[in-house]
Amino acid sequence: MAFSLDGWNIGHAPDVDWGPWGSGGDARAKILSDGDGYYVAFVEADAGYHGDAHEHEHTEFLYLVSGTLRNQGRTMTAGDAYVAAAGSTHDEFSTDDGATYVSIFKL
Repeated sequence: MAFSLDGWNIGHAPDVDWGPWGSGGDARAKILSDGDGYYVAFVEADAGYHGDAHEHEHTEFLYLVSGTLRNQGRTMTAGDAYVAAAGSTHDEFSTDDGATYVSIFKL
């Protein structure tokens, strides 16, 4: 059986280069794939990372692979996830000890 890859963008992490993530220089990401304006990013944030406050123009999904995150007054641990609705504000996003996560977002 032949499978079609029309409309698919399958990323292979070892083939994707790291790029800077955020404005502080203390995180890096691999954009694993994209389609229809959405991106799948694998992010490694160093201890002390703080994300910039912003408003979500589109829905964002996040899954925490390892470490801890402080997000909107809550502490997230590995295995936790969130969905931030379009129009929501992101006022707090940080890690004291470092974190690895997958983010799905649209620009």
